[in-house]
Amino acid sequence: MTSFKTRLATMALAFLLPATAAVQAEELGMADPQRDAYYEALKGKKVVFVPLALGFDLTDGWYAGMKNQLEPLGISVDVRDPNWSTEAGSRAISSLIAEKPDAIVVHNPDVQTYAKLLRKAEQAGIRVLQINMKSAYSTDVFAGADYVDIGRRAAEAVVAKCSAGTSGKIAIVQGPPTAAASAYQLRGISQVLEKHPEITVVSNQAADWDASKARAITETTLQQHPDLCGIIGFWDGMDVGTGAAVKQAGRDKDIFIVTSGGGGKAGCDNLKDGVFDLDISYDVPGQARDLANGITSLLQSKSAPGENNYSLYTQLQMLTPETLDKYRNFGACWTVDSLASK
Repeated sequence: MTSFKTRLATMALAFLLPATAAVQAEELGMADPQRDAYYEALKGKKVVFVPLALGFDLTDGWYAGMKNQLEPLGISVDVRDPNWSTEAGSRAISSLIAEKPDAIVVHNPDVQTYAKLLRKAEQAGIRVLQINMKSAYSTDVFAGADYVDIGRRAAEAVVAKCSAGTSGKIAIVQGPPTAAASAYQLRGISQVLEKHPEITVVSNQAADWDASKARAITETTLQQHPDLCGIIGFWDGMDVGTGAAVKQAGRDKDIFIVTSGGGGKAGCDNLKDGVFDLDISYDVPGQARDLANGITSLLQSKSAPGENNYSLYTQLQMLTPETLDKYRNFGACWTVDSLASK
């Protein structure tokens, strides 16, 4: 009899255990009330990137970084490559307005060309983000460099090298004058130089982001001003031409070259090789992350496209041959493959 009662008690306990375990499991932790809504808002959405062109570190880095961070969330990321043609870029944006993706990321060639199209895209219900070079028309999000600050820092670095015991002569090699990266950077430079009459700008010319033009401009400037002390260039992809002209003239040890760029491996290599003395990085991996965060925020927003006006300015990194190891810990000297594989 006792054995029978014992068996009954054991059977009852066996039936109760799964239920008890289930209750315990259910009581552990807490459900995130926003998690499901987050993934639901992003799943199946489409983002299209319209760069100046693919095939160089900035645009390839942004594209790889966005794909890496957004596609695991169920967002498709595509690209329309105008290959440096503003007409092709305008056609691409016009086509996208008809196709109505959820968001467009635009790399503006200048402040005016795409302005009306960006407004039209937002009026059509498309989220629009701008990367690194602004249009005159402000969209929901701009992520990119503070070029006024870059110009200020570049000018301060050149002043520190060329104020005392030198000719005080410097040159500027800019991109297209109508590009935001040129116009804003010049403002920062002028704000510094107006306080330093000992510095003279003997050449200020546009190389249009073209390394061969930058080289030709620099060669002519060096012939006209053999006592040149410093050069401020506006993009390290273009300024390899500037550095090549200075090196060919045998002046690479005494002319201080400042440039700026995305902080990729090519820029780091040129610092190590003495092509540049200072490369002010606006951190492409960080900008890709800012773009991804901007996109996911807008796709969850209840506001209509165009109702926001957010700026996400990059934290700048002052890359020199001496600081490279330090900034590698913060993402500098990246490659496109490293951004795509994270």
